[in-house]
Amino acid sequence: MRSPISRRWLMIASSLCALSLVVAACGGSDSSSSSSGSSSSSSSSAKADKVAVLLPDTKSSVRWETADRPLLQQAFKAAGVPVEIQNAQGDKSTQQQQAEQAITNGAKVLLLVNLDSGSGAAIEANAKSQGVKVIDYDRLTLGGSADYYVSFDNVAVGKLQGQGLVDCLQKGGGPAKPKIAELNGSPTDNNATLFAQGYNSVLNPLYKAGKATKVADQSVPDWDNQKALTIFEQMLQKESNKIDGVLAANDGLGNAAISAIKARKLKQIPVTGQDATAEGIQNILAGDQCMTVYKAIKQEADAASKLAIALSKKQSPAAGLVNGKSDDTKRQVPSVLLKPQAITKDNVNVVFDDGFLKKSDVCTGKYAQLCTAAGV
Repeated sequence: MRSPISRRWLMIASSLCALSLVVAACGGSDSSSSSSGSSSSSSSSAKADKVAVLLPDTKSSVRWETADRPLLQQAFKAAGVPVEIQNAQGDKSTQQQQAEQAITNGAKVLLLVNLDSGSGAAIEANAKSQGVKVIDYDRLTLGGSADYYVSFDNVAVGKLQGQGLVDCLQKGGGPAKPKIAELNGSPTDNNATLFAQGYNSVLNPLYKAGKATKVADQSVPDWDNQKALTIFEQMLQKESNKIDGVLAANDGLGNAAISAIKARKLKQIPVTGQDATAEGIQNILAGDQCMTVYKAIKQEADAASKLAIALSKKQSPAAGLVNGKSDDTKRQVPSVLLKPQAITKDNVNVVFDDGFLKKSDVCTGKYAQLCTAAGV
């Protein structure tokens, strides 16, 4: 039998125990609430799946690193969407490994600029097998399985180049029957095929009517500017320097042709381009290049990021964003197709007004005076 003192201590101990249970319960509730809040916050930030951007190289164009990467990075950051951006530097195996690693790292959306359709289709097949969405960015993957395609109307790009060359040849009383060399893009890039389709729709009728002569027509592997230089030097050699105009598929190839022309101390002839690079604009200001095609990369990056963000959040694309379809040889791919613009010395300010290039990128050294003369 317990003494009164023992009973009193037992009652106090029981009371303290009960009190501790209440405190513990309250503490547990706070912890749960905090955990729940954290989970809710985490859930909110996790609403957007990870996106991986797979860029091709820096050889075909400087745009991938100087324009596309920062624009896409900024767009995904502003939307709170986790993103990783990789550049394969022209290596197909590297790009496939980057794609596989990105999926392993949790990417549920791939934004792919393929190096060629074969490797691109393999990347897309693997992604599809794992439930990962793919957007073909700038270059359509033939025979692929992309969910969407975002680019410019590339046939229209070629038409602008073809008409631009014709206009430049006719300006200032050019030759009645000009001899034209075509320096095409990479044979493994579907865009190059579309560009050629566009400019040949303008030039072929002239060839057929005997109003112009195609004296050379060659593709440049991997858009390699050094190879383009060698190819165009061989064209000049074969034609005894008698080439009146060059349809160059982009500014890099155009600059290769210009370099070969200067090396032989030949007079300036009309040369086309594409991408409105700082170098291309400088060549236009100097009269070495007659035109380029400006593709507002910010518009392209904005459209692609909006599409990828929607997919990452499992939402439908904004109404009107997808405005066409593109044939990848086995199906019609829902597409966002943007409008390109021809740039000559007369409207060169467009690229500066859009913020695409800075005057400090172009108007340096000997080009400063040329910028002033052109009203830049």
